[in-house]
Amino acid sequence: MDLKKYIRDVLDFPKKGIVFKDITTLLKQPEPFQYAVDTIVDKYKDQKIDKVVSVEARGYIFGGVLAYKLNCGFVPVRKPGKLPAETIAKDYTLEYGTNTIEIHTDALEPGEKVLIFDDLLATGGTVQATCQLVEQLGAKVISCVFLIDLTFLKGAEKLKNYEVFSLIEY
Repeated sequence: MDLKKYIRDVLDFPKKGIVFKDITTLLKQPEPFQYAVDTIVDKYKDQKIDKVVSVEARGYIFGGVLAYKLNCGFVPVRKPGKLPAETIAKDYTLEYGTNTIEIHTDALEPGEKVLIFDDLLATGGTVQATCQLVEQLGAKVISCVFLIDLTFLKGAEKLKNYEVFSLIEY
């Protein structure tokens, strides 16, 4: 299935010069949404994943479904101050600024196998920081999975120590 035809380009969002890849046009159609989820699940179903870790907010849409289909737990990574219990944090750079993410200190156990999902790979900063948080808690990153990879931004280079898998490339 050609998933690209379900992605909408939004010019100058969130700031001038950015062409935002809007996945809501894919999500509202059951066939491409199911195809995307099923393709990822088929690739990782035999890997005995313990947790799917996703970054807010669009990553949660897929992350929860993937965790359910892979019969594992789901762990949210959030912006500072949004998680209610003790957290660890990591600062990172993204394609149009800087940010910080947090994860609960009890979200993962040492040795757990983790699949990280985010909707889009741009410069790689968000998921690189997520990988570092996962590893700081003693878990192992099995793969970094994306619906979309903006290959021209070379985000996969920041993730060269991990398997990177995406369904759509631009």
